[in-house]
Amino acid sequence: MPSFDAVLDPNLVEVRNAVDQTAKEIVTRFDFKGSSAKVELKEKELTIWADSDFQIGQVMDILIAKMSKRSVDVRFLDRTAKIEKIGGDKVKQLVTVKSGIDNDTAKKIQTFIKQSKMKVQASIQGDSVRVTGAKRDELQAAMALIRKEVPEAPLSFDNFRD
Repeated sequence: MPSFDAVLDPNLVEVRNAVDQTAKEIVTRFDFKGSSAKVELKEKELTIWADSDFQIGQVMDILIAKMSKRSVDVRFLDRTAKIEKIGGDKVKQLVTVKSGIDNDTAKKIQTFIKQSKMKVQASIQGDSVRVTGAKRDELQAAMALIRKEVPEAPLSFDNFRD
């Protein structure tokens, strides 16, 4: 039976390159001279260090620009963590790089497919959702439905099999 997997998988090499370019730009920009602004990437967690909340916003703007130039969707960044004060007037923010579909989003995709009355089935397979159907056209319609109904996640579709 034809099938495909809906996955949430960032290109970590391009994320690393965007972080490196951001770090280089921070060093060379005049408005960051003498500040402790920097950005670090450890596995799938970015840590942004700066002197103020405003500078963290500036570093995030630079990072988002570099990521978009490298064709990395900025929806992979989870910026829900609060800005923490650390010693003196320094602050930091933890930004995680999303990878793998969380359980709530997977269930949401599964219910949208069931409610659409399409002749396809969706099953949760760890951190991806496998959609199977009898015809290729139905699977392509399911892809379009998933893209439309889940705009907050930059989903990609892998393992398309006939």
